[in-house]
Amino acid sequence: MKLIIIFFISSLLLCSCQPSEKKSDGQSLFNGRDLTGWRFYKNGENNSWEVQDGTLHCKPFDGNEKRANLITNNQYENFDLSWQWKISAQGNSGVMFRVTEEFDEPYLSGPEYQMLDDMGYPGKVEEWQKTASNYGMHVAVGANAKPIGEWNESKIIVNGNHVEHWLNGAKVLEYELGSEDWAKRKAESKWNEASGYGEAKKGHIALQDQGGEVWFRNIKIAEIQ
Repeated sequence: MKLIIIFFISSLLLCSCQPSEKKSDGQSLFNGRDLTGWRFYKNGENNSWEVQDGTLHCKPFDGNEKRANLITNNQYENFDLSWQWKISAQGNSGVMFRVTEEFDEPYLSGPEYQMLDDMGYPGKVEEWQKTASNYGMHVAVGANAKPIGEWNESKIIVNGNHVEHWLNGAKVLEYELGSEDWAKRKAESKWNEASGYGEAKKGHIALQDQGGEVWFRNIKIAEIQ
């Protein structure tokens, strides 16, 4: 009888120590050869994206391209998304999540992890425009992007309403979608009339084409169950 009780208590302790959430092993979103798994936002025409030396490359604007943002074929709700990237001088891009296709642009639904030449971008640069910030809403604190031309490592973790931004191994920002603070920031931002911004519970991952040159590689996602 004592052995049975001990076994029962041990089983309870073991169960209580198990994590309440489990991640999948993750999958690559870019095979390094072609755009399998991706398409253009709202199926628009585009010739500004290419695969170059195993990287996903957005070509610089020269006035002749048909440009569009890239989105994943699949949609994601809760996940750990990581990628490596580098950007050209004066470059500007971003990664958006939970993007829907109800609106003219993906940024009208999906919050954006900003990627920018912080020091060299022309004109005035607000703090919420700088690398790893949530564009237009939250400033990344202590973000240290690599010099132009060097590879950075970024990560977005989305679990329910909780979002984290990571840059080169450091967490630089976290926020809660739909919170009182979120609503206040949205009302005071350029998104104050964007009814769908940050509202979707599930959506596409989007890579932004802002006319500048940017490279992506090792794009991986692990869904959180």
